[in-house]
Amino acid sequence: MFSRKKRLKKKSKALTEDETVVKKANNQENPLGHLIAFQSFSRNGLEVQFKCCKVSQLDQATIDWSFDLLKRNMKQMYEDSAWGWNEKEKLLEMTEDSAWYLVAFTKEGNPIAFSHFRFDMDYGFPVLYCYELQLEMECRKKGLGRFMLQILELMAFTANLKKVVLTVFVHNFNAVGFFKNLGYSVDETSPENTLEEQFDYEILSKCRKSTTKN
Repeated sequence: MFSRKKRLKKKSKALTEDETVVKKANNQENPLGHLIAFQSFSRNGLEVQFKCCKVSQLDQATIDWSFDLLKRNMKQMYEDSAWGWNEKEKLLEMTEDSAWYLVAFTKEGNPIAFSHFRFDMDYGFPVLYCYELQLEMECRKKGLGRFMLQILELMAFTANLKKVVLTVFVHNFNAVGFFKNLGYSVDETSPENTLEEQFDYEILSKCRKSTTKN
């Protein structure tokens, strides 16, 4: 999907071990289950509970809401990029079997924020790839997005994945600032602009503290 630099090949044994780590992460029933302190959020007038599960365990109403929220938040961003907006393709991406969701629900049971993510191999590294982090307008700037990103990081690093990776449009200034303020930096797989080709997105990442990039 994205143009990235090639990484050095790793030894086959190490790659197999990394694939085992990813498989184990995907075999979890609930990656949030052991993070008791992060199953709810109560701050700045918000009181929410989190549900973490595979897309197959979400009801259709929540799936429909998540896609509608993504469309409201991001359709124009896509249309302003070289990718353009492909509704059918985006919905397919969000509902593939490998998709995981972290969803924030109010005490009344209404969803107000979600992250679509995956446990995957990314150029030889076991990672949590954050595809989406979307919040309803009324619950922004209250610490919820930061808290949800922290949950993703904890789920990644306690599962022995090496980093959290995400893609952001460079013209989405609020998102770029949000992630970089929280310690994300340009990943080595992010494409470099040249005189011949300019890219309107960056790949950002945050590594586990004991992990350094090769």
